[in-house]
Amino acid sequence: MTSSTIVASAERSKVTPLSYLFLYFEMLACCLAQFCSCANYGAQRVFTPDNFRYAVFYMRNTSETSPLVVARELPNGIGGRDFPSVHDWNLAQPVRFGSDWQGKNEDPGRETEVRLLWTRETLYLNFRCRYRTLTVFPDGAINGRRDRLWDRDVAEVFLQTDPAQPRRYWEFEISPNGMWIDLDISPDGKRDPKSGIKSRINLDESEKVWTAELMLPMHSLTNHFDPSAEWRVNFFRVEGPAEPRFYSSWQPTHTPQPNFHVPAAFGTLRFIRS
Repeated sequence: MTSSTIVASAERSKVTPLSYLFLYFEMLACCLAQFCSCANYGAQRVFTPDNFRYAVFYMRNTSETSPLVVARELPNGIGGRDFPSVHDWNLAQPVRFGSDWQGKNEDPGRETEVRLLWTRETLYLNFRCRYRTLTVFPDGAINGRRDRLWDRDVAEVFLQTDPAQPRRYWEFEISPNGMWIDLDISPDGKRDPKSGIKSRINLDESEKVWTAELMLPMHSLTNHFDPSAEWRVNFFRVEGPAEPRFYSSWQPTHTPQPNFHVPAAFGTLRFIRS
């Protein structure tokens, strides 16, 4: 698709040609970044030339208003506890999703609920995950870190904290048995950021629900935390022992094959004060 094609398409719609051109180059940069950096062979890391069809689709379906999730402030902290209380979590407004990465095939039996809280020192996340089956790794590092954790069941959050670096973001994953991985993703590849993540897991087999709480130090996410600044974010789940596995996302990426590494599809994270 050429820029002249985009302009002509824009003239037939209510979207301005300038908006289309901006989205075109953003999608092009996104696709090239995936090609350069995603060397994993898990299904959610697949890149093919068909992703350019995603770029066209996303340009035609992206609204100017980004979907919003809010993190609520804990002005008094957590009172010396390791994690927020049930009362604290109930103050946070949840977001829920149960459809696949294309926004299709909704499955209430695999619904995910996410809540966020913050202090100036810490970002807290709570995943409540309904499941049909559980598939986990039995082994990991002594601290719980496990490479290629996405090859088993996980809940994930991708955080983009610096608008000046739109292709750099943080990836945090947690499994139903408490294993985790943290990654700093950029066009140069991925690295271990040694973020200082802490986590806590609860498994309710009778209700077929597992819950994960994450504690992410702010200093590992940004050099200077400004609550008035908005971040970009997306949430994901992977479930199943073998393909076709269930790949779900809060904001669909609409790629031809399961792929979560689409920063242009992220929603907005806003920090609100109590």
